[in-house]
Amino acid sequence: MAGDCDALLVVSFGGPEGPDEVLPFLANVLRGKNVPPERLHEVAAHYEHFGGVSPMNGHCRALVAALREELERHGPRVPVYWGNRHWRPMLADTLRRMAHDGVRRALAFATSAYASYSGCRQYQDDVARARAQVGERAPEVDKLRLFYNHPGFVEPLVDHVAAAFDRVPTARRAAARLVFTAHSIPRSQAAACDYEAQLQETAGLVAFPLYRGEWSLVYQSRSGPPSQPWLEPDIVDHLRALAAEGVQDVVVAPIGFTSDHIEVLYDLDLEAKGRAIELGLNMVRASTVGTHPRFVRMVRELVEERLSGAPMRLHLGARGPAPDVCPPGCCPAGRGGS
Repeated sequence: MAGDCDALLVVSFGGPEGPDEVLPFLANVLRGKNVPPERLHEVAAHYEHFGGVSPMNGHCRALVAALREELERHGPRVPVYWGNRHWRPMLADTLRRMAHDGVRRALAFATSAYASYSGCRQYQDDVARARAQVGERAPEVDKLRLFYNHPGFVEPLVDHVAAAFDRVPTARRAAARLVFTAHSIPRSQAAACDYEAQLQETAGLVAFPLYRGEWSLVYQSRSGPPSQPWLEPDIVDHLRALAAEGVQDVVVAPIGFTSDHIEVLYDLDLEAKGRAIELGLNMVRASTVGTHPRFVRMVRELVEERLSGAPMRLHLGARGPAPDVCPPGCCPAGRGGS
């Protein structure tokens, strides 16, 4: 779908940047969801380990700066804006500023690589809600496609996983296990989208050039009630199973995330790492893509392909590129919501 645009909009989740912001931020995230107060305070305690600051906003600032430099150098020379779904800068405020600046149509890059209700549909719904708040002056916003099998996402992951294996003692490196993680979601949501299949493809694409034929895909950060089935196995349960097999070293690669935010730092670097130590496992965690130059270039390539209507869209693997425009009703919430 060729066209033009006046701006690039980076859309992310958002996160608190101080202790006083943690509970208001979580209230935004959980608004309308049946989450008990004890769970809210449990998650708030995760942020307390890091001074109440999520690294997500810092990552977005760095990504926006890198994108501005990339677009200035290679084009298209359009301004880059940033708006969050759940915390400042809020999407509606960013769209108001864009309207004031004369932006009429923007392409949106969401910091979520995979199809799912929370990773795709909610982004689109929140953009639509923000545009309604701004009113008739709000710019049109078209979301760029999912990028789970784009070489600009896969290649940085390969680099980071290779670097993680380099931190395993040389004599034990060949026997080290590779474990990919992603955020768990309710099974009802997973049944209504391609989340699991896309994660499997990304994992295989990362493992292949590293000659790692034996790997596992597991999940982390479950937040639903025990009565609701979510995707499994959990990372901690899997670490127990590996230790029982006699595995000594494990490289954990959080391919479900684009940046090292709280659910990576707490759930992996603290909780999973702590359990690995108890089990006698040497766990090495690979970095997320962050602002890897190839990832930054990927965003520019996604913009260029949309503007040109390029029929040959970059991708790896057998599934082909994600649809240029999500079909109506993609990635529904599933029975029982989120």
